[in-house]
Amino acid sequence: MAELRLGELAARMKGTVVQGDPERLFRSYGIDSRKAARGELFFAIRGARDGHAFVADAAARGASGAVVSSTESLGPLPPDFGLVKVADTTAALQDLAAGLVKDFNPSIVGITGSVGKTTTKEFAAALLGRKIRLIKSEGNFNNHLGLALSLLRLEKAHRAAVLEMAMSAAGEIRLLTRIAPPDVAVITNINPVHLEFFDSLEAIARAKKEILDGAKKSAKAVLNADDALVMDAAREFRGDKITFGLSEGSHIRAEDIVFAGLEGIRFRLKYGSREADLRLPFLTEGYVQNFLAACGAASAMAVGLEEIVARASELKPFDRRGSVHRLGRNIVLVDDSYNSNPRALATVLRGLGRIPAERRVAVLGDMLELGPRGAEFHAEAGQEAVASGWQVLVTIGPLSRGAAQAARQAGLDPARITSFDDSGQAGRAVPGLVRPGDLVLVKGSHGMRMDIIADSILEAFKET
Repeated sequence: MAELRLGELAARMKGTVVQGDPERLFRSYGIDSRKAARGELFFAIRGARDGHAFVADAAARGASGAVVSSTESLGPLPPDFGLVKVADTTAALQDLAAGLVKDFNPSIVGITGSVGKTTTKEFAAALLGRKIRLIKSEGNFNNHLGLALSLLRLEKAHRAAVLEMAMSAAGEIRLLTRIAPPDVAVITNINPVHLEFFDSLEAIARAKKEILDGAKKSAKAVLNADDALVMDAAREFRGDKITFGLSEGSHIRAEDIVFAGLEGIRFRLKYGSREADLRLPFLTEGYVQNFLAACGAASAMAVGLEEIVARASELKPFDRRGSVHRLGRNIVLVDDSYNSNPRALATVLRGLGRIPAERRVAVLGDMLELGPRGAEFHAEAGQEAVASGWQVLVTIGPLSRGAAQAARQAGLDPARITSFDDSGQAGRAVPGLVRPGDLVLVKGSHGMRMDIIADSILEAFKET
């Protein structure tokens, strides 16, 4: 974490110390009073809830100071509690992060795209981390607040920052690049996500292109050669381009892909003019694409093939993002409950559909923020489940009832289809639907709380 004194913090944020010792040193920063750490500087962000109402709570939990835009109605605070008053607390947080980027000058690897941002970020950080000291976005800290908080972990010794850059509206990635202009700009893909806020895939592509527009003049772009919208968005980019994918001619590509069931995926990695055989402990092709994107970022940072090979064997599935659990009674649970969208779901259904099992059980929750085409995408999901060989379908939420109906129309026995209104209801019932030898997939949008269902299965059968 950046170590800064209260007075220096105030100066960097164009604010004023109105209480506390200007020499007091801070090493941690946050915006959630419930998670306030001892000695933390708390930023009172005005959003859906006003952070000023929680300054006293942050202090009670151990915070030593706060950044506020008003000192009225803060509640009881210790007399030595530091207060910095600024015009706008969100802008102050972003200005502080941007200033640290300028001072420490790490190489910024910015990653955006519709699907696979977090996995690509984790892979890229793993590949680069063998060579240089770096920070990465923690979890899904990928918006105008989360990215800034991640950057407050910078220290002078850090030579790179691997950052996920997300958006749900035009202009949001542009703001993130103003905080941290990329030296390496990665676009994983353009898919039907956030269509509730965009009228077309082309509009999403234009919003993702902001990462290229906001990159440094010397930046390199890492681009999905298999995605025509990505390549079209990058047409006017004048810097070096590194392409990845399965397409012939990609700088980074995978060939001779073999799906080895629960053992993962084997393939031949073409890395510029060199190549090597690899195995990834993941179950679906989407992870290969994410890995190739990460290899593109590594190539842009001059990481050699030997380091790629050494690190690839150490990668592991991430919690709730395709993590595999071998349970009692020979049951396998694939917990992909963190999020879902049409393209990712189709890839998972097809990929896991290749794995032998007594039965394949798809537990699918609503995919949110799909706009007017939501019903169409859910119907396609039901059709895909049947086509990919899933023998049991469980749906959660009103939209997914359309998937259930489409599966029935595609020939799935209605006795093998069950629908629930919410994850709480499903969590109580789904373990009773699972039989010995089943392969169970749990997947849905984050807002559907599909983790409740995954945890209920884990609790019922225990991991072996």
